[in-house]
Amino acid sequence: MKPAVVVLAAGSGTRFGHITNKVWLPLSGRRIISRSLTIATKSFDKCRAILVIHPDDEALAKQVIAREIPHIKVEIVYGGTTRHESEYHALLHLEPAINSGEINVVLIHDGARPLATSALFQEIAETAYRHGGAIPTVLVNPIEMNKRSGEPLVRVQTPQGFKAQDLLAAYKAAAEVDFHGTDTGACMEKFLPNVKTISVSADATNVKITYPQDLAIAEHVLEKRGYQD
Repeated sequence: MKPAVVVLAAGSGTRFGHITNKVWLPLSGRRIISRSLTIATKSFDKCRAILVIHPDDEALAKQVIAREIPHIKVEIVYGGTTRHESEYHALLHLEPAINSGEINVVLIHDGARPLATSALFQEIAETAYRHGGAIPTVLVNPIEMNKRSGEPLVRVQTPQGFKAQDLLAAYKAAAEVDFHGTDTGACMEKFLPNVKTISVSADATNVKITYPQDLAIAEHVLEKRGYQD
């Protein structure tokens, strides 16, 4: 397995009620994005780390990386106007390594999810490598069913992982018809439905920092973990 991890941080802070993208806000003494990148990379002996940002945030990103995580080699890529476009930019950046076989699994993760564990990253990557794809899910209600599939309702998280060549092919096909999926799995389901995607049980504490109260929840989770992971 030769993984790359793409961490998305090109969004805005509008829903958070802040003029700054929430990933640059502090959480227990470190920026949210620093925690997300640390967990993503410590999960593997060796991996490429791609940070997708808004161009206006480049100076801040370099400053934060140099001060808080200087031991991590982070490659910066400019994002697009949508999440899907940002993912595609990252995949195009990785295309030479994917085509050469240097990378065979890609994980895409929300930078605003700093509470994902290294164990989750490892399981997603290994499952994607073995089966084709993997997404972390949390059961919403065991008795409430999805009307389309008949399966129990689940909440989907990140990181989402897929074999690299399949993922690149799906996003290239999407670009030809100007398709923009809501997340990585949506694009794979649309263009490569035969790729087997495994649902991996995740932890409800892997919250996405979207609203101010989410920071308090994240702080509580980190305290319970002893500020590890």
